[in-house]
Amino acid sequence: MNMKVIQDLVEDDGIIFLTYGGFISQSLISAMTEALEKEAKQNALNMGISNNIFTIFIELTQNMMNYSKTKCQESTDVNSEGLIVVTKDSYDNYYIHSQNIIALKDKEKIEPKLEEILTLDQEQLKKKYRELRRSGRDKHGKGGGIGFYEIAKRSDEINFEFNKINEDKYYFHFISKIVTKKEN
Repeated sequence: MNMKVIQDLVEDDGIIFLTYGGFISQSLISAMTEALEKEAKQNALNMGISNNIFTIFIELTQNMMNYSKTKCQESTDVNSEGLIVVTKDSYDNYYIHSQNIIALKDKEKIEPKLEEILTLDQEQLKKKYRELRRSGRDKHGKGGGIGFYEIAKRSDEINFEFNKINEDKYYFHFISKIVTKKEN
């Protein structure tokens, strides 16, 4: 994995609450969520912000668990490997970064959905999310389903990029920002 993400965060004076790079499993997600809950209590986060952080964290780690590939993986079996980092900046904004390797076919499914999400405001996001939940489309389907809409609803800002590794594999880096102090 590209560990430069963590180095850049530390150099920018970000406070790192949780960082993990390696293989992802459901039991590991549960343990990391428990660690996040303890941090939220210690930092007296309000329930809405902590719920947003937990939900986004869980969605991104499940995404890594379901879609990750290694650089040289040839089979269709998923090798769940990724990097997840939760940070807070000096303005008390929270960031959840994830990075994993995905196949070209998954990039081709995910990228158009994320590009669409970036064009939607919060009301449009909520409407689209409700439509997808009611219709059952994109529910637990590979290639970026309803989870990205859930993340976008709970974030103040999202960003993503795909960096080519070879003809069939890409690094997929996703960032969610949660602002704790809203301007009036």
